[in-house]
Amino acid sequence: MTRLALWNGDICVLEVDAIVNPANPTLWMSTGVGGALKRAGGDEIEFAAVHQGPIELGDAIVTGAGRLAAKSVIHAVSLDRNRRTSGPVLQAAVRSAMARAREIGVSSLAFPALGTGVGGFPLEEAARITVTTIRDELRTSTGIDNIIFALRGLAAYRAFERALAEIPAEAPSEAPSETPAVLLAETLAEPATAARATSPP
Repeated sequence: MTRLALWNGDICVLEVDAIVNPANPTLWMSTGVGGALKRAGGDEIEFAAVHQGPIELGDAIVTGAGRLAAKSVIHAVSLDRNRRTSGPVLQAAVRSAMARAREIGVSSLAFPALGTGVGGFPLEEAARITVTTIRDELRTSTGIDNIIFALRGLAAYRAFERALAEIPAEAPSEAPSETPAVLLAETLAEPATAARATSPP
């Protein structure tokens, strides 16, 4: 059973198995979430990513996490070379991130609001695409216990809160018995790990 949760805070401090970085095809981490991850975790994250690039839109690769509390960074290419994105690209990037997470055996995974910062993609649509894609992935595979949507600011938090509210608390009754249920986010005080999530300020 996979738990989905909201985190209103800095993705860099989360103690999870992997953090998803919204990357561009070159995999340089100069701005947005990528820049923050590099500043917090060290240049070695970027060096390891660039060594595996360039890669195609919608693809993803894995690196270590340097000094971050997380164990790995999954670089999912959700922005083109002009730092723009689209719905199909976001969907492909989320699917690729989930695939890499399964390949390396993570049990906890943190997603930012892909494409909504530097990429300028509408929050509501990005939240819907991200949550729907993850929901679909969870209905066909298991192994990830906790997924955190790491968000900055009330607008992003509310957008993902609304998207999560559209997901049933339990998997459909006609689904196979091994299909994980998708739980709505809980609101707990001062989270620091994959087991907790915050409410907005």
